[in-house]
Parts: sequence; structure tokens; C-alpha cells
Amino acid sequence: MTDLAADAASLLTLDDVRAAAARIEGHVMRTAMDYSRTLSQITGADIWLKFENLQFTAAYKERGALNAMLQLSQEQRDRGVIAASAGNHAQGLSYHGTRLGMPVTIVMPRTTPVVKVMQTEAVGGKVVLEGETYDEAYAHARKLEAELGLTFVHPFDDPHVAAGQGTVALEMLEQVPELDMLVIPVGGGGLASGMGTAARAIKPEIGLIGVEAELFPSMYNRLKHNDLPCGGDTLAEGIAVKEPGEFTSLILRKLLDDMVLVSEASLESAVSLLLQIEKTVAEGAGAAGLAAVLAHPNRFKGRKIGIPITGGNIDTRLLANVLLRDLARSGRLARLRLTLQDRPGALYKVMREFDRHNVNIIEIYHQRIFTHLPAKGLITDIECEARDREQLDDLIETLREKGYSVTAVELN
Repeated sequence: MTDLAADAASLLTLDDVRAAAARIEGHVMRTAMDYSRTLSQITGADIWLKFENLQFTAAYKERGALNAMLQLSQEQRDRGVIAASAGNHAQGLSYHGTRLGMPVTIVMPRTTPVVKVMQTEAVGGKVVLEGETYDEAYAHARKLEAELGLTFVHPFDDPHVAAGQGTVALEMLEQVPELDMLVIPVGGGGLASGMGTAARAIKPEIGLIGVEAELFPSMYNRLKHNDLPCGGDTLAEGIAVKEPGEFTSLILRKLLDDMVLVSEASLESAVSLLLQIEKTVAEGAGAAGLAAVLAHPNRFKGRKIGIPITGGNIDTRLLANVLLRDLARSGRLARLRLTLQDRPGALYKVMREFDRHNVNIIEIYHQRIFTHLPAKGLITDIECEARDREQLDDLIETLREKGYSVTAVELN
């Protein structure tokens, strides 16, 4: 271990995590941890879920924010704290800072959705909108820190914050001591650093797997010396970090057994399964651990796995889209594109086939003008609902046998 890595390791120990647990006890929820029989059957692993989405601010982030604030001097508390965040760290810091009588300023990019601004203000934070990107908001927060004498609380690259996040692993191993692997979402690395430090010290043989979205493989690149592109519109915005922490990178380099990447489709499926099976709402980042197990079943088969559902702050319209897209992937919903002749009764004949196969029609779209077809032709898109993919495939086969040109509009 290099001197730098040794210094980093000395700043985060099991004792630090245990001290954090004592410090925040009674002020954050000791969340439930339950065995999922159905998800275990689906994945071939024994799956236990830790419901951090049931915290007051619906995310684990308040653990680290509170632990950091409780170690400030009285002068620092009186002056207040500041952070740059458009997500769960903002709400955790605002809620507990306000509860402690501490002024909290959160700098967010101007592009932040209004709902996130309102959620942060609702729990007591003062929001300053500055810049078009997180980097610009971060720079402004550092400027205000110096100008106003505030204390900056980093969302992940801070030993006190990481120690607070590590209390998740303490609870998991107390609740289910037989766990032999933790699968942990990774953005900046604070959660994985804290959880990994605690778990490895308590149970040295435990497996530790980090998970990132394919679109933001920043820690994956750093630990594996890769140069995969980083950026895009990911469902897992809570772990969409372009530059992981320096401190956390050093910690994770020696702790993690491996890191895996998950696709947007896997994240969507995990969010949908958690709602359908466990009746719990997870944001994209919150479902990343389950997404990894679903996407890489051979790696996890037969293991006793603990997965933290790290957060549940997802826009309701986005959640609706995710659920509908999952139904489409499973064959329950479909959009069929047919080429018809523009004459009386053409659509009626098609509708009769849907009726015979008991496939429900939701919407019909006619396109006569903007097509490559002759003037007497038209394209008809029919959105429909089937029992399963087999029923849908039977309908498509029948339509083709009757001479119709039919294609299913696929999701990316």
C-alpha cells in the first residue's frame, strides 16, 4: 500500500463507522432489511434488501450528512454549512441542518428540476441557483464558502460523510450476519467506501461488488485503468458522477473485489421489479444493486447477497414511463405498425383479428401524408395490451398470414 493509500485508510476505519452509528442513533431510521423470496427465485441468489428509501428524506445520504455536521465546532454550526448538490445530499443536509438549528445553503445548477428545488426548500435548505452544470454550481459553492465563512460538506469525498454512510453496512450485518456479499451502487464512492470499510473489518471474507451505470463508468475507469466515455441521460442520476472522489478512490481500490456496469434497460427493469414485487419505490441509482444481479446472474448465483435500496426519490412521471416501458419489453404492451389500403372497412378487418385474439386496443394512429407509400396507402400504428408475449406473437403471425405487413416498434 502506498503512503497516500495508507493515509486514506487511516482516515476511515471500523471504529469511525461505529462512532458515527452512535452519533446519529435516534436521528435516522434503522431501516428494515427483508429477504425477497421472489427476487431470489428470479436471480438464483439469496437476496436481502435494505430499505434506505424509507428514510425521512427517502435516501441513505442523510446518514453521512448528519455525521459530518455533528462533528463541527459551535462556531462552524453558527455560521452554517454549504454544499453543491441537486439530489439526495441536498435534502439530507438541509433536513438535519435545520433540525440542529444550523443554516444550510445548497447551490444547484439552474437546470435543476423545480421539484428538487422545492423538496430541498421544504426541509429547510436555502437554495442558490448558479451555473448550467454541476461543476459550475460546485465552483460557486466553494466561492461562497470562502466569502461567507461557511463549512463545505462534500457529498462523498469526506471521511466523516463516508463513515456515516458506512452505518448502512453495520446494520445489514447485524440484521443478517450470514451475508457473504454486498452489492453497492457507486457514484462518487462515499457509500461504498464506508460500507466496504465496515463490512471488510467485521467479515474479512465478504464479497464487495461496486455498481455503476454504463453511461457514467467514472470509478470503473479509475480502478480498472480504462477510458470508457462518461456522460449521457441516465435513469441513475444519483450515481452519475464524472469525477469520483480522490479519497474514496484510494479506499475502494483496496476494498472492492470488482466493479460491474449496468445498462439503462437493466436499471429500468430493476426499478419496475422492486415496485411490482416488493411494493417499494426506488430511484434509478437506488435500484442499481439489483440491476447488477439481474444483468450478471452467473456472477452472483448461489451467494447470500445484501443490496441497499439507496433511495426512492424518482419523479412520478418518469416512474410511470419506466413501468410502461417494462411492460413493453415483456410483451404486455406493444405498438404494431401496419400498412393498409385507404379504403372503407380496411381498419375494421384488422380490428376483428385483435378481437379474435383477445388483445386490447389502447390507441390508433393513422398516417396518410408523411409516408413513403402511394397516395392510396396509409400507415397505422396500433398500441395494444396483451396477456403476454406469446399472445402478441400469435396475433402478429395471424395478421401476416392474412397478407398484412406488420412490424413491432421496438424500444431501444
